[in-house]
Amino acid sequence: MIRKLTPFILLFSFATFGQKQELSTSSEKEYDPLQPSRAAFYSAVLPGLGQIYNKRYWKLPIVYGGIGASIYFYDLNNIKFRQYRNAYKRRLAGFADDEFQGIIIDNDRLVDGMNFYKQYRDQSMLFVIGTYFLNILDANIDAHLKQYNLNQNLSLKSYIDFHSVVADHHVGVSLNFNF
Repeated sequence: MIRKLTPFILLFSFATFGQKQELSTSSEKEYDPLQPSRAAFYSAVLPGLGQIYNKRYWKLPIVYGGIGASIYFYDLNNIKFRQYRNAYKRRLAGFADDEFQGIIIDNDRLVDGMNFYKQYRDQSMLFVIGTYFLNILDANIDAHLKQYNLNQNLSLKSYIDFHSVVADHHVGVSLNFNF
């Protein structure tokens, strides 16, 4: 009798094993605790890669636009800083053939211009670094928020109400929670 039931027992055990595997893979898709760290790592390696990992492709122009604009202004301010610095150094060495000679800029104005462009060059580098870190932070937070279950039981809606008697607008926010 046991020999007759053996194929059914094996079939039943394989069927239940397959179902357990299927349930565990579907629960892994719903919640992956390493997903935020992967997204942050990808964004740290190459800016924008974490947004691609999170399938938020529309954020790529924002990331690259922010980093690109910051690098552009860094380079522009660095070129102007070097122009003023080189002209000032040449004047201190006794040469009078710099590009600012025709405009009649004295040494004090050269120092002021050098300090001005140095300050904005340094600020542009801070914007490059800040945009890079915001890119990593955005990828991490976005990956965390993708794992939350959002449904129609909780809604936050804005409203504008117009009173015709007093001709006044009332603006507010409505929070609805359904059980």
